[in-house]
Amino acid sequence: MEAIILSKDQFEELISKINDIANKVNTKSGIVQETYLDNKQFMEMLKISPRTAQTWRDEGKISFSQVGSKIYYKLSDVEKCMEIYYNKSFAKK
Repeated sequence: MEAIILSKDQFEELISKINDIANKVNTKSGIVQETYLDNKQFMEMLKISPRTAQTWRDEGKISFSQVGSKIYYKLSDVEKCMEIYYNKSFAKK
């Protein structure tokens, strides 16, 4: 077995490069992919009819993408829509 001797500066530079590589790997693996729901999943999730989904799109209540005849919703947009139209309870305890 052969021994390799590094100076303190060389060792610190090597550790710095290893940390840079680790940070890049962690950053790339930490990318969150957006989840899309198709129209059927959206209607099932919110328990609404096709007509209600159409009305919400027409009124601009929910953002959507349309590819041909298929309609998709970002899960984050659905959650945002639910937050916008959220009503707190008004009953006092």
